[in-house]
Amino acid sequence: MASDSFTDPLGAFKAIYSIALLIFSIIIVMALIFDEQTNLSQDVHPALAFILIWVALLWLSLVEGGQASMVGLPPIDRELYRESHPISWRICEHGHKGDNLDRYLMGRQFMVLALVFVINLSGAPIKDAQVLGLPDVLANAFLKSGLAMILMTCMIGQLNTQVNASHCMLDFINDYGNWFTVKVAMAIEASGLLHASYLIQMIVAGLAGKPIESNEEPRSGFMNLLFWVRVLYSCAILIFAFFATIAALFDGKTTMWEGVPEVVALVLFFLLMAVVGMLEGMQIAFFAVSKLTDEERNSSKWASMTCDVLFQGEGHNLPGFMVGRQLCVVSCFFVIARVTSMDVEEGESNVLDVSNGAQEFFNTGLLGALITTIVASIAWQLVASAFPLAFLSTPITYVLLRLCLMLEATGICMGAWVIAAIHRKVAGFQRDEVYVGTAEERAAMQHGDKPIHKSEVGHLAGGAFPAGHDLPYEQGTGKTPTQRRSLIQTNIEILEDQIRLSANDEEKHVFERALKKELEALRQVQRELGAKAIEEDDEEYGEE
Repeated sequence: MASDSFTDPLGAFKAIYSIALLIFSIIIVMALIFDEQTNLSQDVHPALAFILIWVALLWLSLVEGGQASMVGLPPIDRELYRESHPISWRICEHGHKGDNLDRYLMGRQFMVLALVFVINLSGAPIKDAQVLGLPDVLANAFLKSGLAMILMTCMIGQLNTQVNASHCMLDFINDYGNWFTVKVAMAIEASGLLHASYLIQMIVAGLAGKPIESNEEPRSGFMNLLFWVRVLYSCAILIFAFFATIAALFDGKTTMWEGVPEVVALVLFFLLMAVVGMLEGMQIAFFAVSKLTDEERNSSKWASMTCDVLFQGEGHNLPGFMVGRQLCVVSCFFVIARVTSMDVEEGESNVLDVSNGAQEFFNTGLLGALITTIVASIAWQLVASAFPLAFLSTPITYVLLRLCLMLEATGICMGAWVIAAIHRKVAGFQRDEVYVGTAEERAAMQHGDKPIHKSEVGHLAGGAFPAGHDLPYEQGTGKTPTQRRSLIQTNIEILEDQIRLSANDEEKHVFERALKKELEALRQVQRELGAKAIEEDDEEYGEE
């Protein structure tokens, strides 16, 4: 799986063929754009489509990576990294204040969908598109199925930054690009566009019989009025978005593949939203049940079967599910984008007879993004936060888990780890322990970690790509003691350089503690390798 070393023959093969597929996908999508065979390049200009698709992919990578950092950092005392990472501190000081984390996550979810819809608008092929003289088999596999767009989005726009940010949270968000992204997400939530989600949150908490924990004082009379006004207009916009999208579907005015009957397209729309919802909810449910006892997990036959698969062996199936899930969700997003993005040809009447300006807005697909964000994503995450075991107790969960693991096992997205390794090397990312120590060390310094909520009911943090060591993280390590020794030696050299370059005693102390841990790990590997290794390392680093 993805956590295997690139030096492993199977892992190396997966990485090579995955990167080859990614390069091929980029070539044919760019060729489509410059041949004016995508909607945006045909309707406006290829240059605009080219710029937008790359801006959307790169911004999506910031949105996805930033989420891992924003969700992973709240327990850590911000004073520990205030001087070493001033921008990260600034982002978290605001982003983790009160209930701002939930606000950020809500706005961020819409950003993901909106950016995916922009990518689809810029790079998805028009009807009967042909490029580079590809045979029909390849054209159908990569273009009509959307595989080329899916691979680009997963590997460039999502997984590679998620992997790095899950272990290098501080380094990853310590720039103004992430600061701007967090501000945009917060502004989207503040607009009230997604406030219908809060109504769902209250209903779910009421059904669960559990209160929603808040880190803020109750709203005042005016703020409460403003809140409910935004909830009402959000619900109104959502209802209108559904009405307009369904009307466009039955009028044949969407980018749905020709030949698909309107009723089938409508059923597919709701079916895919349900699949996305299940996958979003499963992610929260799986991390929630990982904290329960075996007796609680085995509350039903299907829950027992799901947990047996999820937690078997060394627990690699949980991160494996995360990778396969990303592929499934993105695939569904692109099909939903085709179903919901409107396309009114010249001479036809506009959907619901709206003005030309309104129709141009509808054509962006943002109505579909709004529907998918609230109904297919946030709503299901909120339900899963309150009823995690219920999500495990269905055969659908078991089947989707198996499907995600099968997709991950193919290694089709292994190229994301190659990109992540290059990005990490170029950017000079280091693990968070280098700066703030381990959880045990922070506790010893009277800076112990503190959870942001005691209960996750009604909160979205459980749906984030997990930070810490819960994910496959390709860092060039091998399975043999010799390979592990080589990596530790590299880490020791880096830490020694950092100690010499420390700006103050506190920073130097953090690096010295990290160095001590690496030396302890080196001694453990030496015992496996024997006396010769101990003698060589003692000459290099001295006695511990």
